[in-house]
Amino acid sequence: MAKTLIFGHKNPDTDTITSAIVYSYLKNQLGFDTEAVRLGNVNGETQYALDTFKVEAPRLVDKVAGEAGEVILVDHNERQQSADDIDQVRVTEVIDHHRIANFETSHPLYYRAEPVGCTATILNKLFKEKNVAIPKEIAGLMVSAIVSDTLLLKSPTCTDEDVAAARELADIAGVRLEEYGLDMLKAGADMSSKTIAELISLDAKEFQMGSHKVEIAQVNVVDTNDVLGRQAELEDALNGIIAQKGLDLFVFVVTDILNNDSVALALGKAASAVETAYNVKLENNTAVLKGVVSRKSQIVPVLTETLSK
Repeated sequence: MAKTLIFGHKNPDTDTITSAIVYSYLKNQLGFDTEAVRLGNVNGETQYALDTFKVEAPRLVDKVAGEAGEVILVDHNERQQSADDIDQVRVTEVIDHHRIANFETSHPLYYRAEPVGCTATILNKLFKEKNVAIPKEIAGLMVSAIVSDTLLLKSPTCTDEDVAAARELADIAGVRLEEYGLDMLKAGADMSSKTIAELISLDAKEFQMGSHKVEIAQVNVVDTNDVLGRQAELEDALNGIIAQKGLDLFVFVVTDILNNDSVALALGKAASAVETAYNVKLENNTAVLKGVVSRKSQIVPVLTETLSK
C-alpha cells in the first residue's frame, strides 16, 4: 500500500501544521501508512508550539503528485489553497471546519466537516471514536491549534466543543491553558523582524467570491502600529500581487489580540466592498473593524455576500 500524504493549506498556520501531524499519527496508529507534509514555511507561533512539545515540523513540499497517488486534506478544501497539482492526485479524505467551495472529486471519499472553531476539535473526537489514546505531545499540538484558531477561546468561531476540547487537551499536555495560550499567541505576534513579503504571506488565502477573485491575509499583533507603520511598503507590495494574480480585492487584516479588534487595509478595484460590508469608510485605504477577529466567520462570509450581489 503506497504512502498517503496529509497536509493543510498554503501559507500554513498552527492548525494546518499540527492537524497534519496529529491526523497522520492517528492514521498510522490505525495501521495506515501516511506522512504529514506542509505547503509553506512554519510561522513563529507554530514553531513555539512545536518547540514546546519537542515535535519536528513536517517536511516542506511544493507538489505532491510525484510522491503519492492519494492525499488527505486537513484544515482546507478549496483547490486554490491546496497543492498546485492537487488535480493530479486522488483526495481520499477531508477533515475541515471551513466553508466548502471549488471542491469536487471523481471518487467517493470520507469528508468530515463541522462548524467548530478548529480542526483539532474534530480530531479530538476522531481519537475517541477510534479508541486511540492521545499522547502528551499530540495533545499539546492540538490545544495549540485551538488556542490559535480561537484566539484563546475569544473568537466568535469558538464553540462549547472547542472550549471543552481545549481544557481536556491542556490537562493531557500538562500546560495551564491561559498561561500557555497567551505565551504562544505573543510568540506569533512579534512582527518586528518580518519582511514585507513575510507579513503578506504569513497567513494569506485566495477566495472566489461571486465573479470576484479575492485574497485575504491576516496577522495577529499586540500593537497594530507595528505593522501599519509600514503601510506605504505594504501597499506597494500588495498592488504588485493584485496585478500579478489579477485580483479584484486584497484585504490585509491586522488583528489586535489584546483588544479583539482589527484594522483592514483594502486595495483593488473592489475595495469599496469592505465599506459596504462593514458600514465603514476607508480612510487612507484603511478602516477599523470593531470586534472582527475571524477571517472564517466575520470576513469571508460577509464579503462573499457583498460581492455576490
